[in-house]
Amino acid sequence: MAQAPPPADHDHQLDLRPRPYDHPDARRLTTELYREQLARYGFADAPDDLPDSFAPPTGLFLVAYQDDTPCACGGIQAHAPGVAEIKKLYVASTHRRHGLGQRILTALEDAARAIGAERIILETGSRNVEALALYTHAGYHPIPAYRDRDTAINRALAKDLSPGSD
Repeated sequence: MAQAPPPADHDHQLDLRPRPYDHPDARRLTTELYREQLARYGFADAPDDLPDSFAPPTGLFLVAYQDDTPCACGGIQAHAPGVAEIKKLYVASTHRRHGLGQRILTALEDAARAIGAERIILETGSRNVEALALYTHAGYHPIPAYRDRDTAINRALAKDLSPGSD
């Protein structure tokens, strides 16, 4: 019996680039995220965050490209003194299961440290088992909700970014 070929190398020529939140590639990916959440939950937050909330020096939005094709994204924004929040982390369905989410997450954590964050927080949906597994594996732990959200649907998580906490 013939063996299946190995999975495609999705890290080939992968490039993480800072982009304004309103950049066309960022908007396309955040719109895909919105549609996926809408299909999963029946409602979703529209991708209408203010572009300035992801702008340096207190924010960053990254778009990942494979061979110049935008395939993933994510951003950080200041939440409170010493606390950054991850928002809109998304990997296109065609590029999943190759560690791309972890690469973006690590880059966002590094960016949060660079702006002085000692803690990073995020929210994800209770039905998004892939995201929950990614965050748990990366050292995030449950925290009380920090927004007025339905805790049956939303999960708030945090990670200490101080030196030696990894």
